[in-house]
Amino acid sequence: MIRVAVSGAAGRMGQETCAAVEGAQDMDLVARIDPSLGVELEPALAEHTPDVLVDFSVPDSAVANIRAAVTAGVHVVVGTTGFDLDAIGGLSGANVFIAPNFAVGAVLMMLFAAEAAKHMRAAEIIELHHDRKLDAPSGTAALTARRMHEAAPDRPAPPIHSVRLPGLVAHQEVILGDVGQTLTIRHDSLDRSSFMPGVLLAIRRVGTLPEPVVVGLERLF
Repeated sequence: MIRVAVSGAAGRMGQETCAAVEGAQDMDLVARIDPSLGVELEPALAEHTPDVLVDFSVPDSAVANIRAAVTAGVHVVVGTTGFDLDAIGGLSGANVFIAPNFAVGAVLMMLFAAEAAKHMRAAEIIELHHDRKLDAPSGTAALTARRMHEAAPDRPAPPIHSVRLPGLVAHQEVILGDVGQTLTIRHDSLDRSSFMPGVLLAIRRVGTLPEPVVVGLERLF
């Protein structure tokens, strides 16, 4: 059994993750960590000794959470976005897996967009999320833009437009244009359950990563 603790357990993604872990036959949810629940990270790690910490907290606390877990020898799966990845460089003692988006369809959208960027002259990204999302642009949009620029380095990274409205969950479209034509690649997460297969995959694989820090769900396919 993989012993799992969830940081940010009182949030919407945290609650969804706790339910998914509880429903997985090879996992044991050992701690729900969240200041609003009266459970702090480091004491919970020491008391419950998880194998993996899943972090769906907030950008301001994510780096400290990751560092504390790795120091304790606990692997980390990170879904929090909006923090500087360079801030976790040089960590050792456990692995860190980071995914701006855990939905398989969103990963495919990024791969398709990177391939299309090689052949279309220009592109822009529109990302749409619920009004409580703290970071803009989203981690998914930022990674999409970077991957498209890497695929077509002779062109600038596409600009990103962020929309925050009640009623949305997580949506992104990449619009590419060339002479007399456009191509739109769009992904919609209609429910947070869409992220859970990717989260569970990351929990199962984080302990055997080829590098101490790995970014992107496609690295686990």
